[in-house]
Amino acid sequence: QVRLVQSGGGSVQSGDSITLACAASDKISTYLVGWFRQAPGKEREFVSAMHWIGTWYADSVKGRFTIARDNAAKTLYLEMNNLTPEDTAVYYCAADPRYTGIYDTISTYQHWGQGTQVTVSS
Repeated sequence: QVRLVQSGGGSVQSGDSITLACAASDKISTYLVGWFRQAPGKEREFVSAMHWIGTWYADSVKGRFTIARDNAAKTLYLEMNNLTPEDTAVYYCAADPRYTGIYDTISTYQHWGQGTQVTVSS
């Protein structure tokens, strides 16, 4: 059972940058890994995912967010630039040992981090 522990997050101003980290308890270099977020009163939504096959982003974050993985450190990152108030949400990392071609749905992922709050003020 892979355990994911998140760090980072906090309160920033519009236009600022912040990087989230997600440390895995075991090797996840071959896993499908991803980030989701949930804003107040909204459903959890896909942000980004990565597998050796490819890297994917939601249209709302494309060009501003970057997903990265340090295999040696067993850590997943989400670098977020040019943040806006619309990016305010609880962010979750996720991982699954399989890749079925679907990367943007919650049910795809077996393992989840505890979530971290990102608040962007104007």
